[in-house]
Amino acid sequence: MKKILLIIVTVLFSACVLAQEEENETQFKVKVGDFAPDFEMALPDGSKIKLSELKGKVVMLQFTASWCGVCRKEMPFIESDIWQKHKDNEGFALYGIDRDEPVETILAFAKKTGVTYPIGLDPKAGIFELYAEREAGITRNVIIDKDGKIVMLTRLYNPTEFQEMVKVIDNLLAD
Repeated sequence: MKKILLIIVTVLFSACVLAQEEENETQFKVKVGDFAPDFEMALPDGSKIKLSELKGKVVMLQFTASWCGVCRKEMPFIESDIWQKHKDNEGFALYGIDRDEPVETILAFAKKTGVTYPIGLDPKAGIFELYAEREAGITRNVIIDKDGKIVMLTRLYNPTEFQEMVKVIDNLLAD
């Protein structure tokens, strides 16, 4: 009996260590259940948005950059499977957040990838650093509920995880 208990404890401990290591590998500073850190961001047209002013909406933040190959792969799916479906829903907001690139680069990047959702500027990666370690990679998505709490975090592009994210957004908007 002691041997079985020892095995169970060892397995559970190992699972916890692996889960912690996996969480650290993503280099997020935030976790599901946290309130999303507030920020103000300029858009290429000069207007500004403040995350806290979007409270009451389901919000998707997509951290991106023109040099990110995975971002270029994922963005058309965000455009077709999320943005085109929900862009007219007053209870939804989607913002790309371009890491440390000038307006001209961001506009050319959006045109090249075919996305029409707004992409804001993140000079010196200040917004990015609220959510992840400075040296951490992108693409990253943060899904925030109507109360301002983080409900899902993704890193890189995984088609199965992406479809799960689509369902999470759909379900949050159905409430």
